[in-house]
Amino acid sequence: MARTSQLLHPQREPAPLRPAATVLLLRDGPQGIEVLMTRRSMTASFAPGAYVFPGGGIDAADAQAHSMATRRDKQSDLHLTQAIAAIRESFEELGILFARHADGRWADNADIAQIDRKAPFAAQCQAHGLTLAADQVFVLAHWITDRDLPRRFDVPFLVARMPEGQTPVADESEQFEPVWVRPADALTRHEAGQFFIIFPTIRTLERLKAFAQVEDVLQACAVNDEPLWTSCPRAGFVGGHEVRYMEHEAPFGELALVTPDGQIHHHLDWQTDLPVPLLQNVQRLTAPNPGVMTGPGTNSYLVGDPNTGYIAIDPGPADNDHLQRLWRAAGGQIKAIVCTHSHFDHSPGAAPLQALCTHKPPILGLASRPTARANSRFTPDRELADGEKLVLQGIGVDGEITHTLRVVHTPGHAANHLCLVLEEDGLLFSGDHVLNGSTTVIDPPDGHMGDYLDSLDKLAAACEAGNIEFILPAHGHVLGFAHQAITQLKAHRMRREAKIAAAMQALPQGSLQEWVEKAYDDVPPRLWPVAARSLQAHVDHIREQALS
Repeated sequence: MARTSQLLHPQREPAPLRPAATVLLLRDGPQGIEVLMTRRSMTASFAPGAYVFPGGGIDAADAQAHSMATRRDKQSDLHLTQAIAAIRESFEELGILFARHADGRWADNADIAQIDRKAPFAAQCQAHGLTLAADQVFVLAHWITDRDLPRRFDVPFLVARMPEGQTPVADESEQFEPVWVRPADALTRHEAGQFFIIFPTIRTLERLKAFAQVEDVLQACAVNDEPLWTSCPRAGFVGGHEVRYMEHEAPFGELALVTPDGQIHHHLDWQTDLPVPLLQNVQRLTAPNPGVMTGPGTNSYLVGDPNTGYIAIDPGPADNDHLQRLWRAAGGQIKAIVCTHSHFDHSPGAAPLQALCTHKPPILGLASRPTARANSRFTPDRELADGEKLVLQGIGVDGEITHTLRVVHTPGHAANHLCLVLEEDGLLFSGDHVLNGSTTVIDPPDGHMGDYLDSLDKLAAACEAGNIEFILPAHGHVLGFAHQAITQLKAHRMRREAKIAAAMQALPQGSLQEWVEKAYDDVPPRLWPVAARSLQAHVDHIREQALS
């Protein structure tokens, strides 16, 4: 976890969470699933004028009404309370009565007419011989309002089939204009500026449109009786506009590192002109070398501060403007230059950057092996040992400052690849071993899949042991959930290897090209030539495993 002294923005406590519940009432239409939505009052304190699903705050009475509701065997007390709250809110806002008679008949319009929307709900239902049908309400998702907003809610998004024969009638105070809409149509109308919906609604509709029928949704939710996803989004700026992201999306980790309390300050646009502060002691400068292999460009990092001096990680290509920017961002105080490996987009800038510095800082790393390509040869001034620590120290306003980078040898992408751990702040500088937005190419003979997978295990163990939360890759934004990201990356590699093994079995005399077409059928054909390099590494690994 990053030290609070190194955070860029003052800490603040997000607004407290209020428990609430909302329900997606669904029906099967002629063109697929339809969901019931209503427009919120223009004077509402939260999301005024937005089209939403019915719902609201959870009352104490909801938890006291368990005996008045039917429940599933796996339905927890919490989920039962949430379902009762959603049923109550649906009635108060839209006059939909999600209840049944003792003989199993659903409540009808005559029953609805007998119940006052403004009086205690569950007791009225009980008095009329109705039982709340909470067993038919399932948890679809769990949304937690973004940390930056002044009113925040902890909300399950529940889902249920609309009772037959009932017609929604808005209360005309909190909710207006009930409308049945296909998820895809709601999203299209929103994009056209005709149907205002907020971020959690957008993402829920995006997931919902993948289902063909209401029964498919209910069955998916019933499997574990737990949310299909949980999210507390984060926001940053892209192109000057505020954009929100879920946990699985590429920029989320960077926003968590830079603005942990949810402040909307960070710009996510890729640019090469200015350093991007990530912490007080970490800056990123991206080289102007975007491409298929480099993504937005090679990320160079500066670790340190004016009191300690800086270590430059991966100076990148020998681009004079980029190196000048690195030198200026460090105020010329570069104490060491570390290359994570010798590839042409990482190490050629080391010598010219060293030449810019008055006190010639050492170039550190691992020498390229004989297997390296001609354009990836590299000889450091000194080789770094596995586990070695590079320490920056200085005196600041609050006393002594220390930044410690620990070396982790990680062969695989390249034979001389290494990573660095910033121990005090729980950061992993992963070079090309772990990327954000793509998987790294393993190109034999210098690249070796067995070594790569072993190094992933080594990094996963380091993250767990060292409480490492964030990965700073050589290409792409910062990754959060470091251990999980590495575990998922290895699982992805093993799934790919299984597909390659299946292709080899199906076509035992096949060529690499034929195996690529089968094993990388989910990848655009224009990328198959690149994929063929990693495929060769997987083939080598499969054959090595067979011999061991």
